[in-house]
Amino acid sequence: MQTEVSRRSGPDRYEITLEGEPVGLTRFVDVDGRRVFFHTEVDDGHAGQGLAGTLVRGALEATRAEGLRIVAVCPYVRRYVRKHDGWADLLDRATPAMLQAIPRS
Repeated sequence: MQTEVSRRSGPDRYEITLEGEPVGLTRFVDVDGRRVFFHTEVDDGHAGQGLAGTLVRGALEATRAEGLRIVAVCPYVRRYVRKHDGWADLLDRATPAMLQAIPRS
């Protein structure tokens, strides 16, 4: 099973592909040096294969490499960083300004 996590724009997101086909995404918005993750999904036909975890880990690693902090508004991302060590030093709480910056569509 060949997977790849890559950053895309329009809207800003990280996508995971399986054998070259997009099967999931996690959306974010950057606000004042913080990457606010607000939505994650994997296609129903690929649920239960660990793809969401692979996707989120890749997105968080890329965020760390860019020198940004992480704000986990998305319930899946929030659970992921609580369950997996190594992210606490990058976590910030959401502010009203960050929440307002999240696209409504």
